[in-house]
Amino acid sequence: MLNKHCKSRIKKLRLNRFWEYIAERTLLLCASAAIVSVLIISVYIFYSGLPIFGKAGFREIVFGTEWKPLEGQFGILPMIIASIITTLGAVALAAFIGLMTAVFLAEIAPAGLAKIVRPAVELLAGIPSVVYGFFSLIVLVPLIDKYLGGGGNSLLAAVIILIMMVLPTIINIAESSLRAVPSEYKEGSLALGASQIQTIFKVQIPAAKSGIIAGIVLGMGRAIGETMAVILVIGNTPQIPTSLLDRARTLTSNIALEMSYAEGLHQEALFATGVVLFIFIMLLNIAVTFLFRKAGEGS
Repeated sequence: MLNKHCKSRIKKLRLNRFWEYIAERTLLLCASAAIVSVLIISVYIFYSGLPIFGKAGFREIVFGTEWKPLEGQFGILPMIIASIITTLGAVALAAFIGLMTAVFLAEIAPAGLAKIVRPAVELLAGIPSVVYGFFSLIVLVPLIDKYLGGGGNSLLAAVIILIMMVLPTIINIAESSLRAVPSEYKEGSLALGASQIQTIFKVQIPAAKSGIIAGIVLGMGRAIGETMAVILVIGNTPQIPTSLLDRARTLTSNIALEMSYAEGLHQEALFATGVVLFIFIMLLNIAVTFLFRKAGEGS
């Protein structure tokens, strides 16, 4: 009887190990698929976009101010500047508003009010980008034109719509990070005589800074990669903007607007735009993360 019981237990252990092996290999396969996908996309973009740098010249493409593909001019500096302005402008304001909202939801809001605000934020994240763009085109653009002039289609309209689109990402991740801070930190601070606000800004936010940084970086990626909503409101004029009321064109808009009919060097120039965008996003993410970490170490 004992021998039979031992055999049954050994059989069960072997079966468990088998399923553990299958689970481990499945997880490894999923992780490998993600890595391979990124590699394939990256290799294809660089393979298609790098040759034109040798034909037209790196300086002429990256620092050129004229985008006239039919005339052999492929300068994308106006699009780079517009992408930087819209991204940094949107993320700077969204980071402040998002962090304050996350603090309110995590530490200050009554339970009843939090149950209303939190679903509203989640609903904001679920709205398609084309709906944001259509709303801005019908409501925001006429308001800008009425009170500030310039026609309404502008960098300012793009920045405002991107703030709304980036907010849910920053709020959700920042709130989760604040809630993950051990309660002992808060209790210890309050026990030492600090007020609730002092505890939040001097203890809890610094303790959650890694998660908050991650939320801001993800929000920045969303802002710089957004296409449809930006196309509808920014004006899509390839010129260097001199004010927030100027029309402009971002890197993503440039690709989306012209890829359907581009061919030859024109198509290669659009892939080169993708290469620049790819590198730009990487450098921007690294720079923001580095600056925030330095600021955190300094504090």
